[in-house]
Amino acid sequence: MKNLFKLSLIVLMFINLDSYAQESIIGDIKYADLEKYISLAKQNYPRRKAVNETVTKAKAEIPITTLSYLDIFNGSYFYRPQDKTVIDPINPYNVNGFQFGINLNLGAFLQKPFNAKKAKSDLKIAQYQAEEYELAIEVEVKRRYYAYIQQLNQLKINTQSVQDNKNVADNLKYKFEKGEISLDIYNQSRINLSTSLTSKIQSEVSLLSAKDSLEEMIGMKLTDVK
Repeated sequence: MKNLFKLSLIVLMFINLDSYAQESIIGDIKYADLEKYISLAKQNYPRRKAVNETVTKAKAEIPITTLSYLDIFNGSYFYRPQDKTVIDPINPYNVNGFQFGINLNLGAFLQKPFNAKKAKSDLKIAQYQAEEYELAIEVEVKRRYYAYIQQLNQLKINTQSVQDNKNVADNLKYKFEKGEISLDIYNQSRINLSTSLTSKIQSEVSLLSAKDSLEEMIGMKLTDVK
């Protein structure tokens, strides 16, 4: 009789494992939601914003480099009231009005074409990095979403396992109280129930972590996503 109950427990465990093994998360993946999460991540993720700012900064460097050619020119305006003497007695030609001049640093001037070329290259690099991150952010959102779906299903499996083990434990408790099975068999059923409860708690924590990870990426709570 003891061996029969042990065999029954083993068979029940394999039946449950077999039914869980047939589960698949593919059908639980909602690609419309996934695309929405990717879009939100591109809008809200701070690192994505930093990459965009790098491109903007690189674009701003190009006109700054072009305008730097005007650095060689300078102008000034001298004002002298009519009843005052000239500004510079030594040079009486310093009178009211604008004066222009050219101050050429040959080394700095020759560097300007190369600076302009460098600014354009920096812009291309920033744009390529932004394109690369576009792909990387999609992969990362998908990874976190799949992990979330995986943990969601794992919790379902562990919840069902708890219920199955509880049913077995309750049934064996009744048989043990009637003296139909030994204490060892009854204790094993309680151990199985305790183990399944522990797995369920662990899967709940894993699910919360996966959820937080995905929400961090998209910048908002999943419950707030329309």
